[in-house]
Amino acid sequence: MTDTLKRKAIALALIVTFLWATSWVLVKLGLDDLPPVTFAGLRYFLGFLILLPFAFRGQKREEIKALSGSEWCNLVLLGLVYYTINQGAIFVALALLPAMAVSLILTFTSMVTAGIAIRTLGEKATWMQWVGILLNLAGAFLYFYPVDFPKHQWLGILLAFIGMLANSVSTVIGRKVNRSGKVSSVVITTISMGIGSIALLAAGLLTEKFPVFSVKDLLLLVVLAVVNTALAFTLWNKALQGLEAIEASVINNLVAFQIAVLAWVFLGESLSGMGIIGILLAASGAILVQMRPNRQSGT
Repeated sequence: MTDTLKRKAIALALIVTFLWATSWVLVKLGLDDLPPVTFAGLRYFLGFLILLPFAFRGQKREEIKALSGSEWCNLVLLGLVYYTINQGAIFVALALLPAMAVSLILTFTSMVTAGIAIRTLGEKATWMQWVGILLNLAGAFLYFYPVDFPKHQWLGILLAFIGMLANSVSTVIGRKVNRSGKVSSVVITTISMGIGSIALLAAGLLTEKFPVFSVKDLLLLVVLAVVNTALAFTLWNKALQGLEAIEASVINNLVAFQIAVLAWVFLGESLSGMGIIGILLAASGAILVQMRPNRQSGT
């Protein structure tokens, strides 16, 4: 892969992390009125409906017809793990915990993803890559230390960890699905999102009371579905064609720190000097992963 393609993949991934960071602010606003699982299911199901016409246009239709049985299995697994389990767990965790507490737990994703990718995809991390991951995690702990979870919120903590594990596994599955470049990002996103969102929405409708929507709720759903879901997840799958799972995971970790900045700007939450140092340290770790020498990978 050329340096130009690598830079484009990194740029796309960074754009997506910003969009996903804004999602957290929008989701927290929506959770004031909407039940979490149904909210998550509606967001991703609407995103799926928006993408559906694009996935069955021209060459994309031929790509779907040409999918093998193993490729379908991977797409089904990606949809259930990433959308149903990961997003469902995170939405419920956000309803029970502050956004920063959930973000802290999700910063473990890069380390878990590295371990899974090394064993399953043959992606070998160099010493510089491990240093970058450790800097990323150190920045997270420095920003959030001391960790102070609200009392009686252990269910939220458990769900956040489940979301983190599902996020790690889905990053590896997504890399496996995308790294050949044979199937377009639109097709991958549409099929996996459709499968995962239908299961997630069904779970919400079976376990929660269907909400009465205000104008604010509808606007939030439209923005989240169109920009933060249909567009962002398509760009993410496109980026995964040029990034290893470990690289994608470390860049994805920057979401937590962008959330902190957005909360400071839009929600009036304080940002200390130590927090700023933590953000810079984590960002340095993400950059270091991309500059590693003697690249080794399974691609």
